Amino acid sequence: MSPFLVILIAIGVIALIALMIYAAIEAEKRRKQRIADLQAFASSLGLSFMPGKNPDHDEEYEHFELFRRGFDRAAYNTIYGQLDLGNMVVGVNTGDFTYKTRETYTTTVNGKTTTHTRIVTHHFSYFIMELPYIRMPDMLIRREGLFDKLASAFGKNDIDFESAEFSRKYFVRCESRKFAYDIIHPRMIEFLLESKPGLIDIENSRLCLSDGYNTWEPARFSSALDWTRKFLDHWPDFVVKDLSEGRAL
Repeated sequence: MSPFLVILIAIGVIALIALMIYAAIEAEKRRKQRIADLQAFASSLGLSFMPGKNPDHDEEYEHFELFRRGFDRAAYNTIYGQLDLGNMVVGVNTGDFTYKTRETYTTTVNGKTTTHTRIVTHHFSYFIMELPYIRMPDMLIRREGLFDKLASAFGKNDIDFESAEFSRKYFVRCESRKFAYDIIHPRMIEFLLESKPGLIDIENSRLCLSDGYNTWEPARFSSALDWTRKFLDHWPDFVVKDLSEGRAL
């Protein structure tokens, strides 16, 4: 090997190492800035902030499907506490979540195919509001997917609404059809179509927002809180009254 080629390889290796170090430094800067921004958001609302792993999350919120995915699950950057919305006091738990999955892939070399397994780490953000109602039906609202359309073809239908556009774009499942129709009235449908939320999962009187795939920018957490307030403001007074009095819906 010529000395010139050796020098080029050495320069390339040094440049690669320098690039990796720079990327690691920048990633750490972004992590620290994110923690500072989330801490400021929590403080502005009088909430607590836990930047490390939350040991109670996995057991506390395992009823939500997106927190049961994969293995080595952990919530972190957790903002939690109580908020006074004026007409009621609610619990809030929001932050980031990570989990791992094993994925298989194949490679073919000289006509021989080999199957490999790799571990993939996933991250996403979420927002949970704990509502002060005891007897509230579980309800799921999310974007309509291909598998939902296939299920409909076999008679496994979600709840349809008068708005053909909404029924086409959103999958709705609820323990009580009456509750679903009371909540998702024409004004609510208009609000949902305009605001285009991701997953809205209501279980055990807790409302969870997330797309299950993306980590939010810090400002998005404030937007999630604002959106949830508007969503609840669209609930009819008679529904809120029945829920507050513990009536079955």
